[in-house]
Order: sequence, then C-alpha cells, then structure tokens
Amino acid sequence: MATVQIVLDKELLQAADEAARRTNQNRSALVREALRAHLRRLEILELEQRDREGYLRIPQDLDEAERWESVAAWPEE
Repeated sequence: MATVQIVLDKELLQAADEAARRTNQNRSALVREALRAHLRRLEILELEQRDREGYLRIPQDLDEAERWESVAAWPEE
C-alpha cells in the first residue's frame, strides 16, 4: 500500500472519524472503502452512458422484442 496525504475540511474529517468509529474501522479503511465504492459508481455510470449512446445509435426494434416475448419459455412459479 502507498501512503497519501489528503486535505479535508474539519466537518468532513469529523464525520469520517465518527463513521469509522461506528463501523469499527480506522479512518484509512473507511476512506479506502468509500473511494472503492465511488469508483465503482463512476464505472457503472460510464457503462450506462455507453449503453445509452449505443441505443441512440442503433435503436431497439421493439416489435422484434415483442415477437420473442410471445415465444419465450418462462419457468412456472
């Protein structure tokens, strides 16, 4: 692992320390977890945007999708 230095305002630091105490982890672990979650959200947003742009370039043929729906074999519940 690498050591980094970041600057946080006082309120954010206090909130982070309180969250770390509540979750029984140290500040570094809390920040790592939060950063991983944020990076994953960014990745998902980028994938959604890519899909959105793809569907705009090549729209779905809903009539075809409905035809497949009519012959699809769905399991009984």
